[in-house]
Amino acid sequence: MALLTVTAANVRPIDSDAEIYHGIAAAAITAGQALYRNSDGKFALATAAAAGTCQFKGIALNAAGAGDTVSYLARGRVAGFTISQAYDAPIYISDTAGSLGDAAGTVDTAIIGRVEGISTGPDITKVLYVEAVYGAKFA
Repeated sequence: MALLTVTAANVRPIDSDAEIYHGIAAAAITAGQALYRNSDGKFALATAAAAGTCQFKGIALNAAGAGDTVSYLARGRVAGFTISQAYDAPIYISDTAGSLGDAAGTVDTAIIGRVEGISTGPDITKVLYVEAVYGAKFA
């Protein structure tokens, strides 16, 4: 599995109609990390290496310490990732806590989005489209 590289300082939503929500961090979070809601109702790092921690809620848009507010993108396109995968390739929660990859995890599987392109003048830049499916039961 190849992990997506994230530059936290560049993580930002692209679209004005992106779905952005706010919650309380359970532990330290960095912008660009995948989140799930734990049993305390706080947001922690999602991982596909453990049952119950792969319920994707969004991508963190800011850094937060335990008890701080974290903003997260639940649906929309997001910049800040270095993406080598092909356009329209599925992106998964990885076995590495908070990270995204191009293959399913070992314990659970969650496709959280796809590789998309946006026009940047004459060029196309790869970005990540994410969509939290709140009613989904991941594998």
